Amino acid sequence: VELVESGGGLVQAGGSLRLSCAVPGSIFSRNAMGWYRQAPGEGRELVAQINSPGNTYYADSVKGRFTISRDNAKNTLYLQMNSLKPEDTAMYYCAAGLPLRVGTRLPDYWGQGTQVTVSA
Repeated sequence: VELVESGGGLVQAGGSLRLSCAVPGSIFSRNAMGWYRQAPGEGRELVAQINSPGNTYYADSVKGRFTISRDNAKNTLYLQMNSLKPEDTAMYYCAAGLPLRVGTRLPDYWGQGTQVTVSA
């Protein structure tokens, strides 16, 4: 199963980026999905999860700044990131097959990652 992320890049603090993730239809329609990130020397953390429209989870560090959404017609997962901070710099990974109870196990499927770098 291949999840393909896009949209990462270099942005100044305060700027915005939108990450996209193309997900195979067989996976997209029946799974909770989310975005993880991993900064150098740190573990991989769950940033946001969407089980269904309106049923979302956000890490405290991104609440009010990031928005996760899914387009069922395009089998695509998004992460809109606003008011970016240097501490948001990390490799961001799309994931599918997340548990409905947030954080109780690792996802079933991972993307290859897209780098987000926020300069001060």
